[in-house]
Amino acid sequence: MMLKSLTGPLLAAALTAGMTGLPVGEAFAQASSPDQIVGVWESDDGNLKLEVFDAGETYAARVLYGKLLMEADGKTFKKDTLNPDPNLRSRSLERAVLVTNLKWDAADGRWEGGNFYSGATGQTHSARATLVSGKLELRAYMGTAILGRTMVLRRAQ
Repeated sequence: MMLKSLTGPLLAAALTAGMTGLPVGEAFAQASSPDQIVGVWESDDGNLKLEVFDAGETYAARVLYGKLLMEADGKTFKKDTLNPDPNLRSRSLERAVLVTNLKWDAADGRWEGGNFYSGATGQTHSARATLVSGKLELRAYMGTAILGRTMVLRRAQ
């Protein structure tokens, strides 16, 4: 009887995710508090490490390490030479704030309305973040969230 009672909600969540173009995991988002996003997060392959912080009314993230943002020596951060703002092209990407304006949406249990700046391309995309099974799914997209890329990060030790 327990299986039957769970089947309905699980199927509904999977169908909702499928119809909205979201990964099924997002239908099972686990965040219940906006501050759950705060901390240091890194990719499993070690190519990206971000520090998410409370920026007042929103949340933001600065880069602590990014393989694509490093010079050939692997230790020195590149300059932000591709930035559309000429005044920022000489700055180092070290500790640059790459994610801005993420706002907690309690109804959806995720952070939305943000921006993700790629120091590797000089482009800014829309962004949102979701906690799923203890991992941070940071999605950057142009236009609609369906057409984007999700970076999965785990909390750093």
